[in-house]
Amino acid sequence: MMKMNNFFRTRYDFRLQCFVVYLLLLVTATLWSQTSPQASPIPYGQNPAVGRMAPVNGFNMYYEVYGSGAPLFLIHGNGGNISSMKNQIDYFKQHYRVIVADSRGHGRSELRTDSLTYRQMADDWAALADYLHLDSLYVIGWSDGGIIGLLLAIEHPSKVKKMVTMGANLQPDTSAVYDWAVNWVARTRKIVEQKIDSGDTSQNWPLLRQHLQLLGDQPHIALSEIESIRVPVLIVAGDKDIIREEHSVRIFQHLRKGHLAILPGATHYAPATKTALFNATAERFFSEPFKRPDSDWTKGH
Repeated sequence: MMKMNNFFRTRYDFRLQCFVVYLLLLVTATLWSQTSPQASPIPYGQNPAVGRMAPVNGFNMYYEVYGSGAPLFLIHGNGGNISSMKNQIDYFKQHYRVIVADSRGHGRSELRTDSLTYRQMADDWAALADYLHLDSLYVIGWSDGGIIGLLLAIEHPSKVKKMVTMGANLQPDTSAVYDWAVNWVARTRKIVEQKIDSGDTSQNWPLLRQHLQLLGDQPHIALSEIESIRVPVLIVAGDKDIIREEHSVRIFQHLRKGHLAILPGATHYAPATKTALFNATAERFFSEPFKRPDSDWTKGH
């Protein structure tokens, strides 16, 4: 009887863990897609009128283009897609040519690899720029999109004119990311591995495993690489972000041309939950010439 009770308890605990994972993923998806009451009814990410496939780097990358003006890349985060950036599309398409895509292994874009890396995904976005004959762009990257944006500026410097990153990190450990988030990724990875080993097909667990490998094992960007970035970069984070505030400050401090914005009362999901503040902050950075104020406060007094 004791063994039987333990058996049912183990099965119950496992099912409870899976339920928690589903719940967290559902909450995350809801936050990604949250919009303001004035949000556009356009089906971003599923818009046959403008949706196209770009054959780049050995896979098909799905993208959509809105508005006119200076080109702007919008790069979504882990597990997201084009629709995650709907609030930014609505806002920036009024004055920019907004190019928004599903990163490799996300949304409608193909995967075509058994091991996703951020550097590979940055190469994909650079290839998309080449495919569209774009030499230099503004970039907004959210979470993993911010990491991709930084790598785009590091490895393809001619492609970036100015960049805003939201909640980006340089390494995946607790020096950069809060303990609870690192632990959640580790626990979730174990559950996903159990689902794969059991032969479960209710979800695309192998793809989720690759997404979690990005979060758990990457990135690994050296500060010397950040120092090599020559274009203006605005580092943005919430004051209740997943990323440690001191890590965002550290990235800022190693940029040649960096500004820093810690948004008050904001989380990692500020582009969705603090839309007006985030968009206005990014737009101001793009529209004004970069200038770092003189550090000597006594001048002018």
